[in-house]
Amino acid sequence: MIVFEKPELLNESAERTELIEKLLDIGAALSSAQDLGGLLNLILSKSREITSSDAGSVYLVDRSDEKPKLLFKVAQNASKPSLSFKEFALPLTDKSLAGYVAITGQSLNLSDAYDLPPAVPYQLDTSFDRDINYRTCSVMVLPMQNREGETIGILQLINRKTKADTVLTAENAWESTQQYSLWEERIIRSLASQAAISIERNHLQESIEHLFEGFVKASVQVIEARDPCTYGHSERVAALTVRLSEEVNAVSNGWLRSVYFNNRQIQEIRYAALLHDFGKIGVPEAVLTKQKKLYPAQLEIIRHRFGLAQRTMEMECVQSKYKYLLEHSAYRKHPSEEPECVQCQQIEQLDTKLAEAKTRLAQYWEILIEANEPHILAEEPLAQLREISGQTYQDIDGAVKPLLTPDEIVQLMVSRGNLTAAERSAIESHVTHTYEFLSQIPWTKDLKNVPQIAYGHHEKLDGTGYPRGLKNSEIPIQAQLMTIADIYDALTAGDRPYKRALQTEAAMKILRQEAAHNKINADLLELFDCRQVFSVLGHSLDGKVESA
Repeated sequence: MIVFEKPELLNESAERTELIEKLLDIGAALSSAQDLGGLLNLILSKSREITSSDAGSVYLVDRSDEKPKLLFKVAQNASKPSLSFKEFALPLTDKSLAGYVAITGQSLNLSDAYDLPPAVPYQLDTSFDRDINYRTCSVMVLPMQNREGETIGILQLINRKTKADTVLTAENAWESTQQYSLWEERIIRSLASQAAISIERNHLQESIEHLFEGFVKASVQVIEARDPCTYGHSERVAALTVRLSEEVNAVSNGWLRSVYFNNRQIQEIRYAALLHDFGKIGVPEAVLTKQKKLYPAQLEIIRHRFGLAQRTMEMECVQSKYKYLLEHSAYRKHPSEEPECVQCQQIEQLDTKLAEAKTRLAQYWEILIEANEPHILAEEPLAQLREISGQTYQDIDGAVKPLLTPDEIVQLMVSRGNLTAAERSAIESHVTHTYEFLSQIPWTKDLKNVPQIAYGHHEKLDGTGYPRGLKNSEIPIQAQLMTIADIYDALTAGDRPYKRALQTEAAMKILRQEAAHNKINADLLELFDCRQVFSVLGHSLDGKVESA
């Protein structure tokens, strides 16, 4: 025997099935929502859809200050779609509908918000209705509570319509709306709880991002504290790299049109650029901040050594004179009457020899000071340094020692720059230190490439870079972007005491030479040049510095 269900029961069952499907869809949508604004708008629009609500709003509870407050975050009104709402804060008290629900945790389901019982502390602010020529009738206000039962937000639905497509006015609102049902209250309360979890998850995500941001900023400060000469370098490289990556996104032809970085990937690039030099904390500070070929302490020791060598020569000269006079003390009392004074000539020779030695020592010092500068040494200064390397002096204990030690000579004979091979190796090790440090951080999934990107910023397309000697496609394109930005800033930075800053055109000329020799990506450099990415730093090709 076949039993047919009543049509009204079938309709009710179908409606509830449709509602359950909607709730499942809403749950999936809430889980995938990224930004807070989008999440709150989604919560409100879905709640209005389920209940046929004409309008609504969402408040968040802010307890960051001593006095907690409600933040009016989102508002929607189907009958007034062109209205714009601005975020504002109001005191968290029981005088407003939302404040009462936030404090008590109890829901409000009102058939007419204008007609409230006399004993309640709350009341509707009717000024909104007057301003937009609207009439609030039925209202349902629900707390959004987290897993600890703490109210973190308020969901307020306004005017449950009898027909979903009705446009409400101040005149027809009463006859076109109805009170919210207990069933709807239960459904939306359940949805509000799910929404609270999503909001809390979003807050947690924001907290993690703020944590990362704070960590990155603190790390940059550490780098700059150890190497004040490169102050601002990390931020400038990050600004250049991010701008260049955004320009890559805008390319519509060539192989670059297939390259696109989403917002999270650009953030990943930014973090890698900000932290690309963090490994400098593992480089000896003396090497890191070295401005000339010799360290200041070394130069001071050499200065004292030159002073000691001169004083020793003067003492030797005096001793030689004294010894000579003792040996020839029986000469005539009036030698000036003689046509020639052999003894006087000998004394003068000792003085001349001393003067020549002092002049030569002074010349050596001038050569040393000149060679100490971090510029390219010509063959003549190199030959002069070789001459000095063979000079000796007598120490205070009588021992004969070299005027310059072998290590000092090696440093002074650096033909380009100011670093020896060992010192340059120590500087270059910062890339590996950076990678090893960044690899220890449990980056989120969308930031997991930060270590690898930073690891490749000194690699060259022809394999001559460091530390791994990677080539072409082995180098992440994000790192290739950063390489151009890093070189450009190093060339144009005006805070390096060991070199002068170059104008933009001169820097671009050097970068073009690098690209021509297959050191850096020529297509990325052309984009950097054509789109004038350097303008993000306030630079221009005419050499003028504009505000960024």
